[in-house]
Amino acid sequence: MLVTGGAGFIGSNLVARLAAEGWQVTALDNLTRRGAGRNLDWLRAHGGAIAFVEADVRDAGAVESALDGAHVVYHLAGQTAVTTSVEDPRGDFESNALGTLNVLEAARSAARAPVVVYASSNKVYGGLEDVAIVEQETRFEFADLPHGVDESRPLEFHSPYACSKGAADGYVLDYHRMYGLPTVVFRQSCVYGERQLGAEEQGWVAWLLAAAAFGIPITVYGTGKQVRDLLHVDDVVDAYLLAAAAIGRTAGRAYNIGGGRGRTVSVWREFAPLLQHVVGRPVEPPRFERARPGDQRVFYCDTRRAERDFGWRPRVGVEDGLRRLAGWVLENRQLFVQHAAT
Repeated sequence: MLVTGGAGFIGSNLVARLAAEGWQVTALDNLTRRGAGRNLDWLRAHGGAIAFVEADVRDAGAVESALDGAHVVYHLAGQTAVTTSVEDPRGDFESNALGTLNVLEAARSAARAPVVVYASSNKVYGGLEDVAIVEQETRFEFADLPHGVDESRPLEFHSPYACSKGAADGYVLDYHRMYGLPTVVFRQSCVYGERQLGAEEQGWVAWLLAAAAFGIPITVYGTGKQVRDLLHVDDVVDAYLLAAAAIGRTAGRAYNIGGGRGRTVSVWREFAPLLQHVVGRPVEPPRFERARPGDQRVFYCDTRRAERDFGWRPRVGVEDGLRRLAGWVLENRQLFVQHAAT
């Protein structure tokens, strides 16, 4: 197995699971994200047959070398924040679009084509401005999508990040159509969990939990009624493994992977009481700022295609998942407090 971005939040959890199940795993990572080195140390202490390659997916030669002999490639590496993509669109494009092309070309030239599972984003669906939304006391809600957004929804890109992830998403699917490469796309919603070093610009669940626990000032962009579906990292790892095992049914398909309607929460009006309950202390009122460009007022996944095709559904409830994350955040206070200070 090869996991690009293998020292990241989701990647390190995936590498640990694969190693625990007896696979030989190579983790490729450039170690530039905050906490990646700490995650790598954790993986090395975790046990199992884990090899590490310090490289960037923008380096085609390094990707080809790391991929040699892999049966499955989980491609998670890339730039992850909309705000960063606005500041540096070229770097965002090279990391997400060019990096993915390098993975696909290495897979296409391999003696035995590996399964490629790509971590895309729900941001490829754009702002959903044409979807009817109703405003309720604590949240926005879809008026006519009781199960959420399904994969038939047209793609629409509203940020450089959405453009780069959407381009990569299209390439991954087209390499199945054009070259027969066994590829799968996951359009992921809000994944959270242990080892998530969230920040204001990305990974909001862990960031708000840490801010509430440690008294860090909180800024909420928009009204706080925006709705997201929360998916614990253990559940997304389950989905990766199941989709690869069912490649006869999943090849060439895209899947919306999130918590679904039953695991939705508004990002402040409903999340703040949960935070207070989980961290066991009052949460200071936030400062409200204007909503950021391209922010979806409501997004949650219709996950029924994934359930039909490879038998996946989320298992971890929101409160249970937040308690598990809170335990890890409290053990790693210095990582969040130092980041807030800078």
